[in-house]
Parts: sequence; C-alpha cells; structure tokens
Amino acid sequence: MAILSLNHVVKKYRDHTAVNNVTFDIEKGSIFGLLGPNGAGKTSLIRMITMITAPDSGEILLDGKRLDRSHIQDIGYLPEERGLYKKMKVAEQLLYLAQLRGLSLATAKQEVKYWLDKFEASDWWNKTIEELSKGMQQKIQFIATVLHKPDLIILDEPFTGLDPMNTNLIKEEIYRMNNEGVSIIFSTHRMEQVEEICKDIVLINNGKVVQTGTVEGVKQKYKEHIYKVEFEDRFEGSLNGSYTVVSQNANSIVIKNPDETSGNDLLADLIKSGAQIKSFNEMLPSLNDVFIKIVENTNQQ
Repeated sequence: MAILSLNHVVKKYRDHTAVNNVTFDIEKGSIFGLLGPNGAGKTSLIRMITMITAPDSGEILLDGKRLDRSHIQDIGYLPEERGLYKKMKVAEQLLYLAQLRGLSLATAKQEVKYWLDKFEASDWWNKTIEELSKGMQQKIQFIATVLHKPDLIILDEPFTGLDPMNTNLIKEEIYRMNNEGVSIIFSTHRMEQVEEICKDIVLINNGKVVQTGTVEGVKQKYKEHIYKVEFEDRFEGSLNGSYTVVSQNANSIVIKNPDETSGNDLLADLIKSGAQIKSFNEMLPSLNDVFIKIVENTNQQ
C-alpha cells in the first residue's frame, strides 16, 4: 500500500510549468529516492507534499486520503536550507516547533530531552543556534524534523555539514525509524548515498518523471554488458572478434559483450580458450552514470 500517491500533479509559476503531469507512488515503509538535476521540479514537489503550496491540478494522497492540513503532524521535513532561528536557544526552538506539530508541552519536553541525550547534546539546551557549528545545527534540524514521530519524513540533503561519524549517526537513525515503519523520502545529489540507502527511486527532469523503479532494476536497465574477469595466472588466450576488450593487464581483463551475447556465452568462450578463471563479474553502471545518461538523453528530446 502507498503511503504517498501523486496523481497527474501539475504546478505552474506564471508561464513556467515546474511540475508537469507527475504521477508516482511511494510504498509504505520504504526509503524512496527523489532525484533530479537542479531546476528539475523536486523542490516544487516537496513544497506541495508539505502543503507549503498546492497543486494547480491533480491530487496528492497521504495514506489513501487526499492531503490536507490535518496531515501536518504526520509529515516531517528537513529542508536543504536550514530553517532555524539563529537567536533562539536550542531547547526553546525545538519545543516551539514540536508544539506547532501538535505535541503538548509536557510531551515536547520529553522528546527534546530524549533526542538531545541520544545525540550527546544535553549541554546544548541553552545555547543559541548561532553558537553551534554547521554540523551541530544540522543535527538540531534533524531532531526538529523527527521529534513529533511523523509517519512520512522528507530529508533533503540531510548529511550537509556532517563529518563521517555524525553522518553515520544520522544514517543509523534513518534505518532505525524505517525499521519501525516510518516512510522516508530521500533527496540528494549524492548518487552513492542513494545507492546505499534507497531501494526505489523516481528521477524527475524538466518537471516530468523520466525514470522510476528499484535502484538495482534501473542499473540493470542501463547496463552495457561489460564484464570483469580475473584469472589465476596470466591470460594468454584469445577471443573471437565479436567481443571488445575495454582494458587488460596480466591477470585480468574487462570485456564488452555484443548486446545479443549473454554472460554465459562469454564465460563458455573463456573456458574454451583454456583460461583459469578466478572471478567473473558483470560491471553494472553506477547510479551516477545512469543519472547523467538519462538527464542528457531527456534534455536532447
């Protein structure tokens, strides 16, 4: 079942169509990648999902119901640009934001204490935001996003300003909440993070959906039939001319198959050549390579 459904959503700003007939579903309990180059329409989509703006046409459903203001406490949003008040104290700000999301003051205090303790940040209680480093501010922004326990969390570049240790800390919390049933939309330009964290993606370009599917499925779709073979000893065999050698050294070779030839055919030919094979692996493109290829192709259409 979908936690979020967008059905033929359109958003225009004067004569510019930022979102053009966009339709996709996000399954409940998933970590979903919302991808696209700058100006693709991602921010416009997020602003509609978070009810900052409304679609000009189409509909957005949250858990099967048309999105409206009653859903505000069901959604958490961490924007790419920090939305914190620099002069306010950390606890004062978190308590204020928690109550805006429907928590009582008593519950808000419990949640703020829990999260500050969890992030070993109890001594930040009375510090102002401007006293904190960028990484510390990002952790406070993350706490503000999740402390009201939303069903759907939208994370836009959540690791900005974080060192590797704090990046892992936030990742652990993302995985933990997801394991507890929270659905997460993850938006970033870092494709290696998408490959690591997300199972499903949608790629937007020029306001339109240009690719959807699982990360693995999309990579399989754009594979180029390239294999890396490692040998026990030096490879001195030969292959027929239908194969293209991409690179080669003493103990390994990278080969591109003709599209009509399977990996099994290549493996059989290598064995016939007398090669002592140590490993045989298909080299799938990175999601970054796929992203660039799709965007370039759609920009040319």
